[in-house]
Amino acid sequence: MITRERLKGAYSEGEAQAIYGEVKASMSFLSFVQQFMYDEDYQVARNALWGMTKASDEELSQLQPILHELMDLALSSTNSSVRRLSLNLIIRLKLTEDDLRTDFLNFCLDHLVDMEEYPGIQSLCMKLAYRLCGFYPELLDEFIRTLEGMEVSYYKPAVKCARKNIMKNLQKNKKL
Repeated sequence: MITRERLKGAYSEGEAQAIYGEVKASMSFLSFVQQFMYDEDYQVARNALWGMTKASDEELSQLQPILHELMDLALSSTNSSVRRLSLNLIIRLKLTEDDLRTDFLNFCLDHLVDMEEYPGIQSLCMKLAYRLCGFYPELLDEFIRTLEGMEVSYYKPAVKCARKNIMKNLQKNKKL
């Protein structure tokens, strides 16, 4: 059984993979994430979430019931690693029209253009905003204007690539 004490400290890729393997073998992904995602020690939460990023999409589907809790975590976390990892899990879950939350969409729209934000978070926010805006043409139009208004030369390669791929997809689907 994985304990809070074990999740403290700096972890390597191999240790994250080992946590995933133990959770897969011994307990449900849902109860594991719920147990550690809000831990006051950001390293505990980070290491637990990092281990879960190693799961397959099918395994991660167990987290669907806590989609909105993961969104709350992304919104409230002051730790960029916990924020990025929670967004990484959210993006791998099913999003429906009923999952559109104004607070979360606004968070994504704000953070995708925030020059002070880490590129990984910006890229994830861009991809999530695109998926969420896709349910409503008027929101998609606003999202497209946001992307078109970005001065891409100021952004890191990860953000430029995410923007380019989304713009390409929009063009392919004739939304531009």
